[in-house]
Amino acid sequence: MEAKLSDRAISTALLFLLLAVCRSDPNPLRDFCVADLPAADTLTSNGIPCKPPSAVADDDFFFGGLAVEGDTDNALGFNITRATVSEFPALNTLGLSMARIDLGPGGVNVPHTHPRATELVLGLEGRVLVGFVTSSNVYYSKVIGKGELFVVPRGMMHFQFNVGRSKASFVVAFDSQSPGGVGAPLAMFGSKPAIPNQVLAKSLFADEALVATLKAKFGN
Repeated sequence: MEAKLSDRAISTALLFLLLAVCRSDPNPLRDFCVADLPAADTLTSNGIPCKPPSAVADDDFFFGGLAVEGDTDNALGFNITRATVSEFPALNTLGLSMARIDLGPGGVNVPHTHPRATELVLGLEGRVLVGFVTSSNVYYSKVIGKGELFVVPRGMMHFQFNVGRSKASFVVAFDSQSPGGVGAPLAMFGSKPAIPNQVLAKSLFADEALVATLKAKFGN
């Protein structure tokens, strides 16, 4: 009997551990915790210190930034408007955030990852190719339009590309207040300090002169 109880206790403990690992941001312990952004430097774990409830107002729970079309007049034809905890402090401890992406014709949101969140893409306008690559190097993709969804699992390398002849836009939702983002081109060629040219040249089957040219485009 003692052995059976012990096995059951171990199984229960492992189940709770698995659930804790699979969950994204931790569950909140209070109704809300509007972030006190000036105190963000005191962050010691997940979340940012809260404003005193007496200092919280209606406007703290409102963010209108995603209603505004972004300027895509740049080399990538791309603009992102974020609504993470840094821009929308009421999201603090709530485990979600959003962003709006606008793409000009041929515009691209370059391959990147979100280490802390799954991404759900909702088309608003135009036709957008969304794709990701798994850890097994399998590529999945779909062209989405207005009202259509595509999900990118947490941590997968992915991109969005405007395949239409006019502008396109979409919103994304994350299961984290701060999903993070690591762009592949910037990580490889724009890191501070820089990755050694020899490493990149060997990895990309390229010569060091090409690597140096690419680094120069990213400020290295």
